[in-house]
Amino acid sequence: MEPWPPAGDDALTAELGAALWNAGPVPEEFLAAAHAAFAWRNVDTHLALAELTFDSASDAELAGLTRSAGSARTLSFRSGPIVLDIEVTDAGIVGQLSPATGGRVSAQTASGTYDEAPVDAVGFFSLDAPPPGPVRLRARTDEYTVATTWVLLR
Repeated sequence: MEPWPPAGDDALTAELGAALWNAGPVPEEFLAAAHAAFAWRNVDTHLALAELTFDSASDAELAGLTRSAGSARTLSFRSGPIVLDIEVTDAGIVGQLSPATGGRVSAQTASGTYDEAPVDAVGFFSLDAPPPGPVRLRARTDEYTVATTWVLLR
């Protein structure tokens, strides 16, 4: 067995060259991750990010002014003129997208979309209860596409 690191530059260069030439195939999961990362290179040109502007879980004083204590949690997201308001309960998520132009809303986790629903003419939609972990909503209409920041809803 040769000592490491090799004693001379020529030996080190030869060992590095052999390692590069005999690297073997790239694992499939590395290729999938690389393709996914490359797909995100221009995401900002197509997708507006709606930031959380109100959360009844952290703004309890303001929430108490408008509704009684209950198991529902309300959140509001905004991106310019686009507003997405949701109410989260054990039964699921109901929400309204404004401006209302129809379209679809999907709920996503780190592993992908877990539910999707149409947005009606006045902007209302309903989704299944979120799983544990971070969730984001993505709305797509003929006029815009917007995604919320990631939040823990449960």
